[in-house]
Amino acid sequence: MHRGETWAQTWRTLEDYTLRVKDRVAGGKPYGIGLRLGDQASRELAEPCQLAEFQEWLEKHNCYVFTINGFPYGNFHGARVKEQVFKPDWTSKDRLEYTNRLFDILSQLLPKGMSGSVSTLPGSHKEFGIGIEELEAIFANLKACSEHIQSICDRTGQDLHLGLEPEPLGLVETSGELLKFFGLYVDQYPGDRTFLKRVGVNYDCCHLAVEFEEANEALSRIHDAGIRLSKLHLSSALKLKPTPENLDRLKSFDEPVYFHQVVIREGDTPLRRLRDIPNAMELAASMPYEIGDEWRVHFHVPLHAEPSGGFSDTKDHILGALDWLAKHPTACQHLEMETYTWEVLPEELRTGDVVDQLSAEYAWTLGELGKRGFSGQ
Repeated sequence: MHRGETWAQTWRTLEDYTLRVKDRVAGGKPYGIGLRLGDQASRELAEPCQLAEFQEWLEKHNCYVFTINGFPYGNFHGARVKEQVFKPDWTSKDRLEYTNRLFDILSQLLPKGMSGSVSTLPGSHKEFGIGIEELEAIFANLKACSEHIQSICDRTGQDLHLGLEPEPLGLVETSGELLKFFGLYVDQYPGDRTFLKRVGVNYDCCHLAVEFEEANEALSRIHDAGIRLSKLHLSSALKLKPTPENLDRLKSFDEPVYFHQVVIREGDTPLRRLRDIPNAMELAASMPYEIGDEWRVHFHVPLHAEPSGGFSDTKDHILGALDWLAKHPTACQHLEMETYTWEVLPEELRTGDVVDQLSAEYAWTLGELGKRGFSGQ
């Protein structure tokens, strides 16, 4: 996800970065783009003339759009985001209208015969005080969104779907909470035949790895429950043993823009969930005998560049997810690399400019897919 809150800024990043990556990795084949559109950019792109101009650009450059990241509603780069990325949540009509607009746009950009996805936040955030009334509002808005998606599908014959993205400290953060959430929805609307076709999960490998889940177990649990795998985010989290040296070094990953939740494990059990790196550091200072034996941090690190000096990553979760997908090749059609922390990475994890970094991620990902027999676009 590059910088860009207006459509003009978003389009400029496509010109400046996306086409350069495409030239390096696509080999002349059609190139799939995952758009990140905030509310303002979506309003501007939805204008018919603007949308037609972008369609011409896609055709000219042999590109297509198959998915949109609809999690961040507003600003997502260069200024403090933190928990604000969850606002407005799914209790709000603003979130519903914004997401419906993204599907209206995607429907017009999507190539014939291809399915299209939009990812979104997991309902709300645990710190927002979600009670029964708020949960009912979330379900009502998601129901309205699924009906809007279905109306587009009925009109166009397309297959469109929304993916809720579990995240640490989100209203839904684990595979177990995801099953409970969908179960509560079905209890609320037992006659709804549309929802499970149009609403599923955007499985972010970084997020589930931070929760100490195993990919094979979590994906099987979701799939076997009949929840659609809308999209699979290939992303990696930071992992470390809480030694004094590592905790001191972790301070270099504490930055003011993004949320970096920390989950601490003791033995085989997640022990504590902390909202951000400073909160975890405060715990370590005040309760040094309660810091467990492994920390996982919601900090997206490059897929191809493993941290050094006592730190590691959760690439094994990605590989486990790809192994699972190789055994269930029709379970999920959309895979997307998602590293958005380029601007705040410590220097040791930067190798060249962002185009170099993204191209290296493509090389790593395509190599791993090839090992498992996947090919194509």
